[in-house]
Amino acid sequence: MGIYLNPGNSGFKRILGSEYIDKTGIIAKINDTIDTPKNLISISRARRFGKSYTAQMLCAYYDITCDSKELFDGLDISGYGSYGDYLNKYDVIYLDMTGIIGETDFNDIVPYIKRNITSEIIEKYPDVKAEEGFVGTLVNMVTENNRKLIMIIDEWDAPIREAKDDEKVQKEYLDFLRSLFKNSGTTSRIFAAAYMTGILPIKKDGSESALSDFNEYTMIKPRQFGEYVGFTEAEVRHLCDKHNVDVEKMKKWYDGYSFANVGSVYNPNSVMQAIDNEDFDSYWTETSAAENLMDYITKDFSGLSKTIAELIAGIDVPVDTNGFANDLTTFRNSDDVLTLMIHLGYVAYDSEKKTVHIPNEEIRRVFTKKRFNVSCSCD
Repeated sequence: MGIYLNPGNSGFKRILGSEYIDKTGIIAKINDTIDTPKNLISISRARRFGKSYTAQMLCAYYDITCDSKELFDGLDISGYGSYGDYLNKYDVIYLDMTGIIGETDFNDIVPYIKRNITSEIIEKYPDVKAEEGFVGTLVNMVTENNRKLIMIIDEWDAPIREAKDDEKVQKEYLDFLRSLFKNSGTTSRIFAAAYMTGILPIKKDGSESALSDFNEYTMIKPRQFGEYVGFTEAEVRHLCDKHNVDVEKMKKWYDGYSFANVGSVYNPNSVMQAIDNEDFDSYWTETSAAENLMDYITKDFSGLSKTIAELIAGIDVPVDTNGFANDLTTFRNSDDVLTLMIHLGYVAYDSEKKTVHIPNEEIRRVFTKKRFNVSCSCD
């Protein structure tokens, strides 16, 4: 068991040790894409919406070095025909980009990934020849084992967010991802599937995604993955009934996101905190997400201050989400600011009306607090 190669199932086992809402159905959707032209998937969602839970679940399911049948039997995925076909059948490369940033400096991110994965490959499979080029080493590994890889990247956009003012770091990182996933000669030879999760959609290169071969699912357009973004209405009602919690209060505090064919979607972290703490509160106030809100609502764009006031007052505000660069620095107008806030979970998007609103009491309190601080600083 490695850190980056075949990390095992201990992460998901720990998750199952707490109260777990079964989201394993997402595995069946990913299974349907394996070794097809649709096998590169990127799902972005807001902070505290269970991204790492999903990544660890996928590691446990696909990792060939462990036996996870006991963990998944009886869960939703076990009822699908593809369940046994892919269970623990692949070598998995798992990158937690937030963790990697904590291990090295920005200029060493890509070299760090290459040398550590290569080291683990050679340790696990001594007959694999390490090439000068990282992609060549992966090709040799797949050829030697006659088995393609599953690659899972959690918080894929952490280098884009954390090195937001360093174009060199961002370019090197995106070029590395392109070498893996946009290489017509090797991508299909190496990867059975790849799954990336993050807060931001894939950064644009001009007007197009820098990794255009990925199928993207976002807080604006989650499509068939909408029910896996957060907790659904039925899931929250089940939790409230089980723990004797007022469902209407839960709805007021943490509902407000809504997707086509899914309906209401709740912030899962806040729902569980409210149940565990037996207290409805704005749990986002303790996160970096809340602290960063100030940077966005004070941008110097015409009409933005009025828009924020309307949102706090409960008014739905029109937004044009087209053209956003999918980063934290490139803003042309207030629509770009609002689009970023959709991806960060500060506001909820109505895809039919093409409007945004503050989704619930939890987020409304963060807005009110931050705007009050802005007003005070201007007095």
